[in-house]
Amino acid sequence: MADEEVIKRRLLIDADGTGDDRRLNVLMKSFIIWCNTSDTPENTEVMHDRMLAQIAQCEFVMKKSHFSSQMMKRELKNYEKISEMINKGIENIKNQIEQNKENLLIAKQIRRNRMEYDSLAKVINQQPDRQNTISKLNALKEELQQLEVKSGSLEKKLEKRQKDFTVLMRAVSELQRELSDSASEGEDEEEEAGEVNTSSEEGEAHDDPVLEMDVS
Repeated sequence: MADEEVIKRRLLIDADGTGDDRRLNVLMKSFIIWCNTSDTPENTEVMHDRMLAQIAQCEFVMKKSHFSSQMMKRELKNYEKISEMINKGIENIKNQIEQNKENLLIAKQIRRNRMEYDSLAKVINQQPDRQNTISKLNALKEELQQLEVKSGSLEKKLEKRQKDFTVLMRAVSELQRELSDSASEGEDEEEEAGEVNTSSEEGEAHDDPVLEMDVS
């Protein structure tokens, strides 16, 4: 038998360490002595009563050990239940921690978004409101339409002026051409008149001898 088994049995017999093992040994020795004794019945009766008391005490210790064992088993089951509850609580706490981490990340993102929204709101508030912007835009559109109408009328006037100028330049060109033609015709007539006068003077000089002599 192994030493551990012996120690285990001794612990079971000795229970709480109150000498139960020694008590059983004494009872066994007393029983052997009582069986082998040749003493008077009175002495053997006393020894018998003493052994019965020892047996009763051993039974009491055995019942006590049994109750203690049952109680320990129940306590062990309770501890197992408590351990399971603790493990479940730990798992729930871990899940809550993970959920809280996710919620914390979401809260940080929401806070970051709010800060961005606040900065954008400040920038937007610095700008004119939409109604004023729309009214200004409509005014600019009307002004642009008026300018487009004026531009169209000015373009039409410019085209008319260009046409009038073109007609005027054509008229001036025609007038210059007519003037140049008239001037050239006048010069031709003067040249013809000069030639006629020259020929008539030469004829008169040949006809008058006195003039010729004077001349000579």
